[in-house]
Amino acid sequence: MNQFEIRTAASIGLLYVVRMLGLFMVLPVLPLLVDDIEAATPALIGLAIGAYGLSQALLQIPLGALSDRIGRKPVILGGLLVFIAGSLVAAFAENIYGIILGRLLQGIGAIASTLLALISDVTRVEHRSKVMAIVGVSIGGSFGLALILGPLLAGLAGLRGVFLFTAAAGIVGLIVVVCLVPTPTVRSRDPGANVTITRILPVLAIRDLRRTAFGIFSLHFILMSSFIVLPLLMEATGRIAGSEHATVYFQVLLASFVLMTPLMWLSDRPAFMRMLLPAMITVLIVASLLMSKVADYYPVLATMMLFFMAFNLLEVILPAMVSKVAPVGERGTAMGIYSTAQFAGGFAGAAVGGLILGASDISYLMYVNVALAVAWFLYALGAGRPGNYKTITCSLPNQDQLSASQVVDALLSVPGVLDVALIEEEHLAYVRVDLDQYDEDGLSRLKTPTLEVISQ
Repeated sequence: MNQFEIRTAASIGLLYVVRMLGLFMVLPVLPLLVDDIEAATPALIGLAIGAYGLSQALLQIPLGALSDRIGRKPVILGGLLVFIAGSLVAAFAENIYGIILGRLLQGIGAIASTLLALISDVTRVEHRSKVMAIVGVSIGGSFGLALILGPLLAGLAGLRGVFLFTAAAGIVGLIVVVCLVPTPTVRSRDPGANVTITRILPVLAIRDLRRTAFGIFSLHFILMSSFIVLPLLMEATGRIAGSEHATVYFQVLLASFVLMTPLMWLSDRPAFMRMLLPAMITVLIVASLLMSKVADYYPVLATMMLFFMAFNLLEVILPAMVSKVAPVGERGTAMGIYSTAQFAGGFAGAAVGGLILGASDISYLMYVNVALAVAWFLYALGAGRPGNYKTITCSLPNQDQLSASQVVDALLSVPGVLDVALIEEEHLAYVRVDLDQYDEDGLSRLKTPTLEVISQ
């Protein structure tokens, strides 16, 4: 990658960190404050935790489509301004209802899909996977950092300090957008960059994509409902004070990453992924069952470690599955559906979890999580064998000699080629292949059209 692409990856990764910190820092803090916030109940605390997910789910696709019309930067800047406003509303709220309103406003700044599209606009196709890897590390790191910083800041400056910090982070994000994020002058026409609203239903008709969307909905339902419980479980041990939660989260997350790393490297192999998905759902079921039973120090820590290991691995597996099952020209739309299901699951998990905890106790909430995870497990078993797919980018310097349909037909004639997206004005083709059937030199051997493989 050149310096421009490195700067792009770093700046967009930093924007993801700003967003994730602001949305997730309250997760380990709010459940402990039910007695300190005016009018708060477990149900309303759950709603405050998950409110951002509702507005994110509703606006992720529309704002992504809007950015195709008016440009990426205006949508990103507007989203950050609303995010800052929501943080300030929550910081100076006098009761739980003000916090809920602030969290809703934080979520309205739904810029994730726009940031992903911007990556495609300003990076070369042959380096885009590297940029996405940098962004992925930023997202994962910010989640862990949020769990550690949240309790630390709450201990130093209270809940108001947490929300003021997120507002300040949003201001940093504005500076990053204005000073560091490049403005594309010629927008890439990579079909994976954009969300096409008219294609949502046809893409949703893909069975394995529906399974993946249900999976990410279930995973984030379980995550958010569990975070209503985890801080309470730690306090119930009698050995973990609120001021020590940040240290415990750090130790547990570190241990879970050590456990998951070997499995993560193997997860890209289709045969192993097929076994790993139900295995990690099973670990999630076991961890949820243990949360309903354990109350001692070491069992609680072990349960949390199992939970985070399964969650983080599933967070790696599920988006990879989306990229494999989505048609080559519909990746942006498929990821829009996936993101909507993700945020909807977060909202539902926090809201339903708060209601259940207010009416009963921890065990009943965990049984609901177990039931959902079992349903996901059974649904996932019906999935076909995950394909060993790959998208190849080809340059077509002499494309004008043939019609578009002739070019596409020629590419589809190569054994192992599944589908083709042709961008005529840029003389590019995106070709999805099944590596189990595809000859690596198959495309290069084509006489007509002549092409050059840019990225494999």
